[in-house]
Amino acid sequence: MDTNSAGQQRLNRWLLGIVAFLLIIIVVATMIFIRSNRPMQQAKREAVQMAEKYADLKTVDQFYWFNRDKTYFTVTGESNSGEAIIVIVPESGEKIRVLNQKDGLTEQQAEKRFESDHPELIFEKADLGIYHDQTAWEITAKDEQGAIYYYLLAFNDGKTIKEIKKI
Repeated sequence: MDTNSAGQQRLNRWLLGIVAFLLIIIVVATMIFIRSNRPMQQAKREAVQMAEKYADLKTVDQFYWFNRDKTYFTVTGESNSGEAIIVIVPESGEKIRVLNQKDGLTEQQAEKRFESDHPELIFEKADLGIYHDQTAWEITAKDEQGAIYYYLLAFNDGKTIKEIKKI
């Protein structure tokens, strides 16, 4: 009976050690995730504040972080007058651009256009911003081997502005 109870105690300590180890891993992973998202949340918060102040943004639908030649933060939503708008804020905070959503492609339309033009690629995500003073959707995609592709599509008509293949 003594050997059985000693074995049970070792097993309990071993299981307790595993549980403690897993809890530590979960806590550390959560902390890393939260800290890695801070810049994104801060950029979104600031872009929304600027859009509310300079474009009368009332509600927010989407937020995009666009990096090409320069960094832009884009917010889509509804203005106080009920109009669907897009507000593009340069990282510098200068020259905020306000557009009507109806004047160009939505994210879903850009995705469909891309998928019909490139059925061999797997759509990953889209971001909206400014490239060479032109409003553009940046489409990120992959092929079956995992190579990354970037396509810039004109916001107004969906025509390809630039392609970067097999990164």
